[in-house]
Amino acid sequence: MIEAPEPRFARIATMIGDPTRARMLGALLGREYMTAGEIAHASGVTPQTASAHLAKLCDADLVVARTQGRHRYFRLTDGDVAHALEALALIAERDATADPVAGKWSRGSYRRLREARSCYGHLAGRLGVALHDALIGRGALSFEGGAARVTETGHDELLAIGVDARAIAGGRRGVAYPCIDWSERRDHFAGPLAVAMLDHFVARRWLLRAPDSRALTLTAAGRRSLTDWLALASG
Repeated sequence: MIEAPEPRFARIATMIGDPTRARMLGALLGREYMTAGEIAHASGVTPQTASAHLAKLCDADLVVARTQGRHRYFRLTDGDVAHALEALALIAERDATADPVAGKWSRGSYRRLREARSCYGHLAGRLGVALHDALIGRGALSFEGGAARVTETGHDELLAIGVDARAIAGGRRGVAYPCIDWSERRDHFAGPLAVAMLDHFVARRWLLRAPDSRALTLTAAGRRSLTDWLALASG
């Protein structure tokens, strides 16, 4: 009997499957860079334990480190890692008998995450899905060969809310690409444009980041400025 080789993803699955490392990766999904101390706090472990796990995550190419002055900052290696984690979250939350609107998504911290959260620098949750629908509905994006680009109409529409899309360089998949939202079971957009838009919303204080959470809060100014874009109820 010929022994089958171990799938290459097995090592990664083992790395992600550790509860402490899973909490660390979940924390890093919400922002670009975190210090080891911030990651330790978010994961509920000591700094020494966090450092040991971070070294393993770096060796596995799931996390990269950047040294600046006396501090080291960590982030997910790239969007592919983030999307793999989101896909695993989607599978973990899947329940064919559950209504995604009901149950835990209507309670406590889950409700806030479902409304709006950051996912590796872009907007996810109900507001992320609404932004995806608005970009398509307004004809702001066109898709050629699977890659998205901003249309002339889109440039005007985005500039009206302060986003200069001409300054955004697209990657191999263009300026944006769909990513399945694990609470909504629908697409939101990832990619350079989505990251730039979330950065702009936060800088203008239209959205506020919650401490120690991926949750984002829509402010009154954000509601006034984004009502049309996000199909929000006025008032």
